[in-house]
Amino acid sequence: MNAEQIIKRPLLTEKSYAGIASKVYTFEVAKNANKIEIAKAVEQLFGVEVEKVNTVNVKGHKKVQNTKAGRTEGRTSDYKKAIVTLKESSKTIAFFDSLS
Repeated sequence: MNAEQIIKRPLLTEKSYAGIASKVYTFEVAKNANKIEIAKAVEQLFGVEVEKVNTVNVKGHKKVQNTKAGRTEGRTSDYKKAIVTLKESSKTIAFFDSLS
């Protein structure tokens, strides 16, 4: 699996914005990727040095929609989230610099 398949997209939430100043970034990653693969993918894609990676499997949320035809229930997809901390000596990720 290559780096583009491991790192799917950045997750931009209030909590993730707070971590940008201290070089902590949050990404949605492939479900079968481990911490070592995630660290190597971030280093390769962004040219930074990773100190540590924390991962969380996020369960999808239940959604209900009432329509004329009746009530439909479903779920959003499950996904895996990686919280990546960079080394102090590392440069920041340019994509996130414009957000803070």
